[in-house]
Amino acid sequence: MTAGSRGDVAPYTGLGHALARSGHDVTVVTHGRFEALVTRAGVRFHPLPVDPRAELESARGRDLHRSATGVGKLVRVVAMARALAGRMTDDMLAAGRTSDVLLLAGSTAPLGHAIAEGLALPCLDLPLQPLAPTREFGPPMLGGRSWGGLGNRLAGHGVNLAIERVFSAAVPEARARLGLPRGSAGTVREGRVLHGFSPLVVPRPRDWRPDLEVAGYWWPFDGDAELPAELRDFLDAGAPPVFVGLGSATVPDPARLSAEVVGALRRAGMRGVIQRGWGGLEADGDDVLTIGEVAHSVLFPRMAAVVHHCGAGTTAAGLRAGVPAVPVPIQFDEGFWGARLVALGVAPRALPLRRFSADALAAALRQATGDPSYGRRARTLADALRAEDGIAPVVDAVNRLGS
Repeated sequence: MTAGSRGDVAPYTGLGHALARSGHDVTVVTHGRFEALVTRAGVRFHPLPVDPRAELESARGRDLHRSATGVGKLVRVVAMARALAGRMTDDMLAAGRTSDVLLLAGSTAPLGHAIAEGLALPCLDLPLQPLAPTREFGPPMLGGRSWGGLGNRLAGHGVNLAIERVFSAAVPEARARLGLPRGSAGTVREGRVLHGFSPLVVPRPRDWRPDLEVAGYWWPFDGDAELPAELRDFLDAGAPPVFVGLGSATVPDPARLSAEVVGALRRAGMRGVIQRGWGGLEADGDDVLTIGEVAHSVLFPRMAAVVHHCGAGTTAAGLRAGVPAVPVPIQFDEGFWGARLVALGVAPRALPLRRFSADALAAALRQATGDPSYGRRARTLADALRAEDGIAPVVDAVNRLGS
């Protein structure tokens, strides 16, 4: 069960495919717009009613851009998500009633825990970000800024309380429907949690309890994905270009941002592949190509560098490809992942969207592609990531829960 953007769904397609191959009957419960993404992986699909893109493009979604700080955006998104959480209850309950085990993304965990308890089902938390408070870094949902050891833990608890607020109406209602006593919407419950990122990228915090584990990445199921002919021809026509994409992030002025991106590429003397995404980026010219959805696993390895918003999934895909990055974080955990790319030495610096300009991006691209150390570190890390098996611990855990 997962909710959110494409990046909140795609990793579970690879995980679901692997579980199906190991003999399990797998259903991914998520938004209807991702049905094709899920079914391509050879697993069942159960829809949730909310359309995340429509919500981001609504007046309420556009209101998120009024806040420049992580705290301000979190307050606004909590209010938006709280209004939507209850709409998912019926479908999550229906899916739970036909299941033997519930696997829960961070975005569905509080409601999923109540459903698992009410239906007497075992469940396993599978978040893509570190959610449990730690002294070692600030909560990713606030961008990963550090307030010192004690401050980081307090901020982490504060963020989890805010997330619980999202489900403060939906969870008591679900518990009542299931005949359970009233309870809170716990974000990080006691019990085993397997995180879907690599310890090479975010080492497991030393102050976490033992059953909070870092499993490794779960790569999206891409099957026999290929590049579209137009894109393949563009790549073959010259030097490796730069990828620029903001995934499911929306921006206040797509036309202005697109012009800044093209200006930066031309100042840096580089070609570009610009992904339209939910933000609606668009550019024309012999040296740039605008594309729709393309599997990052087949596209990124052919890039000179990747410029992206640092969603957890896109960050992972860039690292897997072994090419330098220029992070352009916009909100929530994107600042955290962008800072990790810089700390790992595969990106020269982050360019938050509020400080983005053609000159700044051109300078960062020259550094990322002109200094061979960034590419060298990226390739070394990619080799190590490809040697990991993040799926095996999850398959083992599910086998144990189902036995």
